[in-house]
Amino acid sequence: MLLLGALCAAGSAVAADRIGDPLAGKAWSDDNVCKECHNPDGNSTVAEYPRLGGQQAAYLYKQLRDFRDGRRRNVIMQALTQELGDAELANVSAHFAAQPAMKGAVLSANALGRSLFEQGDGARGIPACSACHGADGKGRVDGGLAYPAIGGQHRFYLRGQLQDWRSDTRRNSPDGVMNQIAKSLGDKDIEALADYLSGL
Repeated sequence: MLLLGALCAAGSAVAADRIGDPLAGKAWSDDNVCKECHNPDGNSTVAEYPRLGGQQAAYLYKQLRDFRDGRRRNVIMQALTQELGDAELANVSAHFAAQPAMKGAVLSANALGRSLFEQGDGARGIPACSACHGADGKGRVDGGLAYPAIGGQHRFYLRGQLQDWRSDTRRNSPDGVMNQIAKSLGDKDIEALADYLSGL
């Protein structure tokens, strides 16, 4: 299951008490196809499938609901979530959130990627990624919004999601914040960020 977007500042207004039972989520995931793409612990080894281990549960829950309800497009994920209720989605989210957090193998020395992550670019209206996603890129929950972990995510997946935000192919971040930010990123910026973030 789960072709979820662990990408940027897509905070979700989901209260912590909406997140379900990780044991029930594990049982459901084990009996279904989540592990085929994302591995049993959520840490996919295939670049096109996002790593989910340690992701913010509220963020995962929002993405699953968005797939099911058509706010986020992916043929596989839409088909897999069509018959699931909110409780099942919450349980699966809790399961993957409880797994070991994704982490990069080698910290990149990419100076542009690091600068955009840590400081942004005020002249172009690009905020620091770390302002929402945390200084370590492992996400956070603040004021009812869940900002996803992006540090340690697959480089290929990160690049694709940033491109999708920029082109409006993906449009499910609150108030379109990620679309606005991504439109200010050039190809070089996206490559640099994907490289740096994947190593965190």
